[in-house]
Amino acid sequence: MRDFVDGTAFNNEQGNRARKLFAAVVLAALDDAIADDKKYGNGPEQIARWARSRDGREVLSCAGIDPNERVVEGLMDFVGKGVRTSVALSREESERRAVAEAAEQESRAA
Repeated sequence: MRDFVDGTAFNNEQGNRARKLFAAVVLAALDDAIADDKKYGNGPEQIARWARSRDGREVLSCAGIDPNERVVEGLMDFVGKGVRTSVALSREESERRAVAEAAEQESRAA
């Protein structure tokens, strides 16, 4: 029984690593489209073409993202804003931490 649990945990961890790898590919595709948008003005169209392609749908699925039209529109909107993924992620993370810290301070004060 223990070997089965260890094997399942290992397989689950491998799956998580694979999803993270494919998520990194999605982030790279977004950054490439943002660069194209700044250079040629066609970034949203580029990311939409990629996301609708067979390879793009496969990568999105492997990253744990349902490759539907709503997702494609979200990717296009993200590229249209022109904020690189590393900046967007760090800003989002810092905002999340600030909210969590404020909530913790409120709970201490109460």
